[in-house]
Amino acid sequence: MEIIPAIDMIDAKCVRLTFGDFNQKKIYNEDPLEVAKEFEDAGIKRLHLVDLDGAKSGKIVNYKTLEKITSKTNLRVDFGGGLNSNDDLKIAFECGAKMVTGGSIAVKNREVFTQWLSEYGAEKIILGADVKNNKIAIKGWQEESELTINELIESYQANGISKIICTDISKDGAMIGPSFDLYKGLQEQYPEQNFIASGGVTTLDDVIKLKEMNMFGAIIGKAIYEGTIKLSDLSKLV
Repeated sequence: MEIIPAIDMIDAKCVRLTFGDFNQKKIYNEDPLEVAKEFEDAGIKRLHLVDLDGAKSGKIVNYKTLEKITSKTNLRVDFGGGLNSNDDLKIAFECGAKMVTGGSIAVKNREVFTQWLSEYGAEKIILGADVKNNKIAIKGWQEESELTINELIESYQANGISKIICTDISKDGAMIGPSFDLYKGLQEQYPEQNFIASGGVTTLDDVIKLKEMNMFGAIIGKAIYEGTIKLSDLSKLV
């Protein structure tokens, strides 16, 4: 299982939200590069970097921070937030992202997202499935669509999607454990998909349980910043 720490950015700072609420923001570091270097020093290979400003505004914003991290570390960065056009995608890849995560665009502009899958392949294009009351949320979780997570996944299976970041918004940043039942159900329904758990991972036991479930990956954010999961312990699982 891939261990994937997360850095969420607002105003080019490392922050975390609770339940995706921009009014419940906590700044953990003024410089995301410092945090990324700490991850790399602990033996971490992969980073989930989210442009929350981009997600809210509908276009990539914090690309300079992306470029700084990819040029000054060897982390494999998957980048998400505000990727809603071919220009946004081009900027992300030019700034060093190895993969991108598409959430809102996969709901609102199927034609473009399908084109990305065809052009760049499923290794580089990840489907972002942010779930709220079983419905997919978009625009930095500010809007709830009418699409269920099952409908979203099934709509892209024929296009070759293989990696899905699934975030239960009701768990994200709440430090109450991940949605094990949700992930187990999705694995049973779609065994050919590689699911990455996101939201609520709080303890090392949570990570180990996800690993035992054969999840493809686990994204860990607030637990690292609050110290309930130590990087030294995560490094043993990498």
